[in-house]
Amino acid sequence: MDKRGKIGVFDSGIGGITVLKEIIKVLPNEDYMYYSDSKNNPYGDRTDEEIKQLCDNIVKYFIDKDCKIIVIACNTASSKASDFLRKKYPKMTFIAIEPAYKMVHDYAYEKPTLVMATKGTIESEKFNLLLKKYDNHKTYLLPCVGLADRIENGNEEEIKRYLNENIGAYKGKVENVVLGCTHYPLIQEEIKEVLGQVNFFNGAPNLAKHLKHVLQEKNLLNDVGTGKIEFKDSQKLEEKERKFFKILKEEL
Repeated sequence: MDKRGKIGVFDSGIGGITVLKEIIKVLPNEDYMYYSDSKNNPYGDRTDEEIKQLCDNIVKYFIDKDCKIIVIACNTASSKASDFLRKKYPKMTFIAIEPAYKMVHDYAYEKPTLVMATKGTIESEKFNLLLKKYDNHKTYLLPCVGLADRIENGNEEEIKRYLNENIGAYKGKVENVVLGCTHYPLIQEEIKEVLGQVNFFNGAPNLAKHLKHVLQEKNLLNDVGTGKIEFKDSQKLEEKERKFFKILKEEL
């Protein structure tokens, strides 16, 4: 692998931007290629085999573009396809996001916790093994069907209505909120409006640190790159690209 190669980052939409921004903070000189699979969004409603095939197609695209490492910036894709991809592409290194439930165990174990994630993530074997290992026995699991889609579309009124109807019942009951989908950090303030002052747990900052460590370990760290970011959308939507760079600029 060439240290000048790009870092490939993909998600079912633009939610993975919340992962990319954390990576850029610690790796500003790397060049990036971001793939938004809006054509097949949301992954949480698809079968395991469909998710594996969709991820496989994106990985092939990244390999053709000489990406040196691939970040799976979608919790559903990570939980359903990361093992499959690692077995199929043993020469490629994959860094996969996962819900930050262990962080609750490490930093706020005694506090009641709400895990917000897609139905696919909550039902996955990978997440349930994580829950079994670190369960604080004060945890509510909420499959947020359709929420990632609403965030992707950006309709603020719909998002607020959805949150009031689906998480309003947890106000006063929880102190921790695990954001188990990479779209959800984009609406932290809206969640706070419904639940009040809560502690958010998001796996992206730790993933970014881990990615840097792996690149150093493999001698793939690029200290002289330009920080160029390429965007690819499976529907080839210019509007999606404009929105991506607008949000990225705001987040950084």
